[in-house]
Order: sequence, then C-alpha cells, then structure tokens
Amino acid sequence: MQTSSHTLDRLGVAFDDPHAVANAGLLLPATLAQHLKLKELIEGHLDLGSAPGRANVGSKAMTLIHAMLAGGDSLADAEVLRAGATQEVLGHAILAPSTLGTFLRSFTFGHVRQLDAVSREALARAWAAGLGPGAAEYLIDMDSTICEAFGLRKQGVGFGYTKVRGYHPLLATGSVGGEVLYCRLRGGSANTQRGAASFLRETFARVREAGATGQLVLRADSGFYGRKVLGTCRQQKVRFSVTARMNPALQKEIAAIPEEAWTPIPYWSSTGTFGTDEQGQTISGADVAEMPYVAFGKNGMKVRLIVRRVRPTPGSQLALFTEVSYHPIVTDREGTTVELEADHRAHANVETVIRDLKEGAGLAHLPSGRFAANAAWLAFAVLAHNLARWLVRLGLPDQLPARTTTERLRRRLFSLPGHRTSSARRQTIHLPERWPWQHLFLTALTRLRAVT
Repeated sequence: MQTSSHTLDRLGVAFDDPHAVANAGLLLPATLAQHLKLKELIEGHLDLGSAPGRANVGSKAMTLIHAMLAGGDSLADAEVLRAGATQEVLGHAILAPSTLGTFLRSFTFGHVRQLDAVSREALARAWAAGLGPGAAEYLIDMDSTICEAFGLRKQGVGFGYTKVRGYHPLLATGSVGGEVLYCRLRGGSANTQRGAASFLRETFARVREAGATGQLVLRADSGFYGRKVLGTCRQQKVRFSVTARMNPALQKEIAAIPEEAWTPIPYWSSTGTFGTDEQGQTISGADVAEMPYVAFGKNGMKVRLIVRRVRPTPGSQLALFTEVSYHPIVTDREGTTVELEADHRAHANVETVIRDLKEGAGLAHLPSGRFAANAAWLAFAVLAHNLARWLVRLGLPDQLPARTTTERLRRRLFSLPGHRTSSARRQTIHLPERWPWQHLFLTALTRLRAVT
C-alpha cells in the first residue's frame, strides 16, 4: 500500500522557543486581577512575619491562582507557567513549585484569616465594578463538602458522615453567578453544623459590607437544620429557607395534613403518568402543602412548614417500597407556597459550585500535610474560582451563562497557545487564526480592560 510522504513520523519536534506562550488566554483573568488590584491587595493584608516564605507574597499567591486556572491541582503543576514567555501575559513573577511549597507551609491560622480579609475586600471590589445586588433580594446558599485526602499524616483529616477520609470545609455561595462568598476549612470529622453560626455571621457581614442593602435570604439543606443556625438568621435579620430534618413528631404533623390542603405543582404534573383518582381527576406527580409549625419543641421557633409530596414513577424500584415521599422545609419568607418551594429547590445549584471548585479551580485535593497550608490552598482556590465567575459576568455577560464552568473557560479561552513578539517597544501576543472563540476572547479583553 502506497503511503503519503507527509507522515507524522517525519515531523520534527524541538522545545526551543523562548517566545512561545502555553496558556496565553490567562491574559483574561490576569487582566481582571490587575484591574481589581488583587496582587496589591494580597501584599497589603498578608504578612508572614519572619517565616521562610515571607518574601514576594503577592507574586507567590498569584502564581498559585493562575496555576489553578490553568488546570493545576498540585504544586508541581505551577511549573507550566514558567514555560516560554507565559510570564508576559500574567503581569507578575512566576515562582518555582518548591518556593510555593515553602510559602504555603509558612501559614498559620492567623495568616489564613488575613487571606479571609483579602477575599472580603476582593468581593467588595468586584461588586463595586457592577456585580453587586444593590437593594435587590440576595440569596445565599450554604453547604459543606468532603475533600478526600489519602495521606495518613495530614493534620486534621478524619472520617465524617460519608465515611470518607478527608477535610470537611464550609462554603457560602451567591445564587446569581455562583461566586463563593466565604469558605472555612474544618477537620474531616467535624459535624456539619460545627461553627456554622459564626460562619454565617461573618458571611452576612461581608455581603453587607460589599454593598448588598436588600433582604438577605439563607438557603440550606437538612444538615444545617438547627436552633443555632435559624436563630443566627433571626438575630441578623436574615430570612431563611432550610430543609427540615424528619423525625417522628414532624412525620405525625405531616400525616395530619388533609388531602384538600395539597396543591399540585404545575411543573411536576405529568398528565396520564400517574392515572386518575376516583373522581376521574388527573393525579399529579407532586403536590405541596403548608401549615404553621413550631420548630425545636413547644417553646421553639414559629415558622412556615412547607411540604412537598412526590410520587415515585410507576414501575420504578422506589415504587415497590413507598407510595409517596415527603420533603419538608421551614421558612420565614414571604410568598406563595408553590413559589417558595420551587425556589428552595434551586439551592441544589450550590453543588455545581462545589463541583467547579474541585474540577476546575484546584480543589481536587489539598496537597500539604499542614492544616493551615491546606486552608490557604482552599482560600486561593476560591479566589481563582471567583476570578473565573467575575470574568464571565463582567466580560461576557450577554454571551455566556453566568455559571459557565471554569473547565469550559479553560478549554475555549485560557488554554490558547500564543507567540510573543516585540517591535518598537511594544509587545504583541500572536494567537492562532480561525480560533473558534476568538470573538469571545476579544470582547472579554476589551470589557475587562475597562473595569475600574
């Protein structure tokens, strides 16, 4: 068989171009970070004292953040930023992985709190640039997640309710663009509600300080159903919508709800799927009902109890064991039963934020054996994640969904290869012609350069 003379075996390869840029698209988040003065913000708040990693904290932090946006989830992955002329599109010095390791190991709990101040001010600056909710109602979703760890000597790792060894951080996210408002690393054996009250107080404070003047609303799952969490919301004048934990007393209350009190949920009705009742009326796939309720005992808290009743799909395995399942929530919000129940289910969007942190922003694992170093890594991962979220909302608000994943941004924009040239004291990054998303890149770059 005759073969072409243009085979890949004849293609030469040489790693010899000092002007090549491996991830030229990182110019976008680097531009936004520069306009938000993130490097200067870190340098102004983070003081490692006499620790070995005290020098050049701004450049070290930005190296970690940009490495995470490039797809790195370990210190060694930061090496990719040192290839070719990549430093030219980032605007700061690039440090070696070994130097970054020394930097992270220099952190104590107090230094992590300094990073909290950085993220607090960064949020305020992003909102001042046009992303803040202003006087509108603002929904906050709180959740926790398990960050699996394999090292037996890592400080703070343990087994929690999932029986997985790791850490158990708390996160609060905004419902609009999926930005992380606040995060806190905890040991793996921490109960879900451990520290939740103080965590919420700080979250509410930073959101209000950033410029949110409207009504705040907390949404959370049953892991945070407790007197302290709901009491903190009441104390801080924050409305809440929290999944109630089922217990015999609550089951008795739900069983007493009369049939006529149930209202079909329009977007769950499936004509013909569940048949008809004795009167020939179509049976809805799900219904919702409401009743007054006193949470946490007779002398507890008066709330609205909203219950969703769901029928399993006929023929499914679940249909063999139950006729209906109940999903109760407690709330003090104003609104109709159907609207509030539907809005509460949107709390599930927090899971997409957690997934994006793990798959797109470096939180696949926590690399150090020291707890404070891992807490700092989490803080930098959150800053990287938020830069990606703010980039979309400020640079491409009418062209990409606000919750576009970091992985998709990396594939379409950040991983662009480039080549640096210099002429008449002006540097230019040349990018591939016919790049499918070049219009997105140029639009975002123009808008981000206008951020003040």
